[in-house]
Amino acid sequence: MKRSATIATAAAFVLLVLMLGSRPLWTQSIAGGSAAMQSQPRGYPFTFVGYGDIRFTDPANRDASDPERRQALVRQIAADKPDFVLITGDLVYVGSNAADWRRFDRETESLRQAGVRIVPVLGNHDVRGGEPALDNYFRRFPELQTRQVTVNGHNISLAQPQRWYSMHYGNCLFLILDSDTDHSPASAQGQWLKTELADVPRDVDFVFVAMHHPPYTQSSEEMGGHSARPDEQPLAQMLEQRQSTLRARIIAIAGHVHNYERYQHGGVTYMVSGGGGATPYKVRRNPNDFYREDGPTYHYCTFTVDHGKLSAQMHKLEMQDGQPHFRVALDLDDGIGHAGGTESATRLAFEFHQHGIGFRPVRSTAEPRQHAIEPVGAEDPH
Repeated sequence: MKRSATIATAAAFVLLVLMLGSRPLWTQSIAGGSAAMQSQPRGYPFTFVGYGDIRFTDPANRDASDPERRQALVRQIAADKPDFVLITGDLVYVGSNAADWRRFDRETESLRQAGVRIVPVLGNHDVRGGEPALDNYFRRFPELQTRQVTVNGHNISLAQPQRWYSMHYGNCLFLILDSDTDHSPASAQGQWLKTELADVPRDVDFVFVAMHHPPYTQSSEEMGGHSARPDEQPLAQMLEQRQSTLRARIIAIAGHVHNYERYQHGGVTYMVSGGGGATPYKVRRNPNDFYREDGPTYHYCTFTVDHGKLSAQMHKLEMQDGQPHFRVALDLDDGIGHAGGTESATRLAFEFHQHGIGFRPVRSTAEPRQHAIEPVGAEDPH
């Protein structure tokens, strides 16, 4: 169903405008040693898609990824024509395999034809194979491969691939992490993140922190999936501590677990969106979870952003008689049903509205308490 761095002084500030036709898509700004991409949407509200764990590879390798479902997801996203799609890692099955990247090129052609840009996050499969894997990755995303700087009045291109970076798009700030590289608080990446969070621009309403490995999940190795790693716990603590003093809302979105999950802790919304085509993983569901459907959840998430408002929907893919069908799956069973075989457009995964100097979640009256992920402890009542 169709839905709709600087080198030298602090004064060095370079803008590299990347063009598609005659329209600037992104502006890359390099200042104070950190790379960022900046742009303004064509208007408000604007939409973008977030999902991951597609694992483009030979269609004959059905153990790694389901070719029909991943292709159906890409086709539907292209038809939706969001401003961009944020992929939370594992774009391909083996990063060093040139054939997997050629498959990526072929199967994402519809996105390029629709003018939908890919904003990538590195996953563990993308870096599999070392330097050849990264070469393949950066070849597809040249805007992350070099820095343009001005030294003594001369423009110079520096080969400095960015495994983590930021993007300021409208009233949203995207902090893209590489969770396969040290991101502990004392690391270079951790220090970068701390600086970014400490200096969120005043015009930002929503901060999206994207990474591959999730801080919280109810999957596990015993269930054939992945448990949350200790590596991401200091990250979650950093986010929650910053959220306590930040007007903007923080949404952390990850992949790695091939399913869909959403939790809230310390005021931060945590999402797992890893249903892009890779072999599904089981997730333990509890009665008070936001999303409680069992089984595989091939899907993508749409985020609609307005001034002071953010809403999200999860589009679940289901095959019926060999044909793909999409329905908007609500995180909570609030009694909203089908009308004439179609889903209500008001079914939201979550929504935030500006409220005074901050934001508050907009909840259904039927919404139960959020589930507190062990061993974190008590849920934030707000």
